[in-house]
Amino acid sequence: MAKKTNNLSSLGGLVFSTNRDVSLDSNAFGEMKTLPPKEQNLRVWLEKNHRGGKVACVIKDFVGSSDDLHELATKLKQKCGTGGSAKDGEIVIQGDHRDKIISFLNQWGYQAKKAGG
Repeated sequence: MAKKTNNLSSLGGLVFSTNRDVSLDSNAFGEMKTLPPKEQNLRVWLEKNHRGGKVACVIKDFVGSSDDLHELATKLKQKCGTGGSAKDGEIVIQGDHRDKIISFLNQWGYQAKKAGG
């Protein structure tokens, strides 16, 4: 007998709702529409936590699809000449490149500024 696994993705991501009008259409849980750069308010953080003592710039508050997030991350990694990743609405760029990142984002039309202490 095959082992049965509980997989919430088969439910479409919805576990419980008190809304009687909720529908389980596939479009209801689709990709988020990406805001134009002028409407994006990005924050650039410098973080050192959970990175083995190394610093990384984290760009937060991106609103849009994961494809657009990965595209922006690729551009930033190429401009800074370093590695990084993008997931969950955040872009992580290895090293302290806050000034470069902010200037590039501003050139591309994004509203970006330093955040954190």
